[in-house]
Amino acid sequence: MATIAVTSHLQAVGPADPLERPGNTVGDVIATLDRDFPLLRGYILDDQGRVRRHIAVFVDGALRPRDTVLSEAVDDASEIYVFQALSGG
Repeated sequence: MATIAVTSHLQAVGPADPLERPGNTVGDVIATLDRDFPLLRGYILDDQGRVRRHIAVFVDGALRPRDTVLSEAVDDASEIYVFQALSGG
């Protein structure tokens, strides 16, 4: 099972510690969080099911493009990190 973790900004609605979850893609793994963390999906995905602009997803240490990350294949050794991207001036 892949490991998924979220930053402290998302831990109010998501897991406080990394979790192992099944799935063949990043999207599959994120979907498994719905049962235990129903509010988290709305923070990660928009109403069209796309990764929100202010979210960054890293897979195995590399930032992945928002428009394709959900379909990216993962395996038992994969590590997924979901960050709330910060911006400002």
